[in-house]
Amino acid sequence: MSRIREIFEKKQGPILNVYCTAGYPHFDSTVEIMKALQQGGADIIELGMPYSDPLADGPVIQHSSSVALANGMTIKKLFEQLKNFRTEVSLPVVLMGYMNPVLQYGFEKFCADAAAVGVDGLILPDLPEYEFETEYGAVIKKYNLDFIFLVTPETSEERVRKLDSLSSGFLYAVSSSSTTGGENSKAASEEYLLKLKEMKLKNPVLVGFGIKDKASFDAVCRIADGAIIGTSFIKALENSTDVNAATKNFLSSVLG
Repeated sequence: MSRIREIFEKKQGPILNVYCTAGYPHFDSTVEIMKALQQGGADIIELGMPYSDPLADGPVIQHSSSVALANGMTIKKLFEQLKNFRTEVSLPVVLMGYMNPVLQYGFEKFCADAAAVGVDGLILPDLPEYEFETEYGAVIKKYNLDFIFLVTPETSEERVRKLDSLSSGFLYAVSSSSTTGGENSKAASEEYLLKLKEMKLKNPVLVGFGIKDKASFDAVCRIADGAIIGTSFIKALENSTDVNAATKNFLSSVLG
């Protein structure tokens, strides 16, 4: 059983997945933040690989990407930083990013290196379902990585079922058709989440986009298996001189 599935099996109660951008706010703060997330009570770490054109991300995460790139973060350097993180971090870790830099790195090499350092899964929002089925899915499976697809309120039931069947680990339910942290992204509607729940999908469902505090986290977790918080955590790190304290303070405000 993968680390991701194990956390859903073992934990009684909602799962909190926290997104942070690798190399932000400082080049070498990645693993320190990951350790603080574990100590502060997060269940899954979603590590963003900075990219110059992150389509699904709102201005806050885009800015964190720009800062991380200016700090010198690359996929190669990220894997170097993650080389021994498993001696200190036992939480599931998912890499989130975009196909362009992954293809430049070499897709199979990327999967092999991710698995070698101890990464558990991938979220690549711009990897189409067809290419996943015909080309990339087999490579991801070869290295025992989970792959998480995204669904939105506009995704048809038939397609939700298809993407659920292709996903492993969990299914990422985007709460609204906007970018992360955007003006229009608010916690998902009950109707949408109930529809997903009634479909009795293979994977647990985590809700992302618009989850920013205890109230929004608790609201979606009444129906979904958990939620993903990104933008508000990046904001909490933005002007912090102590990322360890900022991380723990943020988590205690969400988890109460």
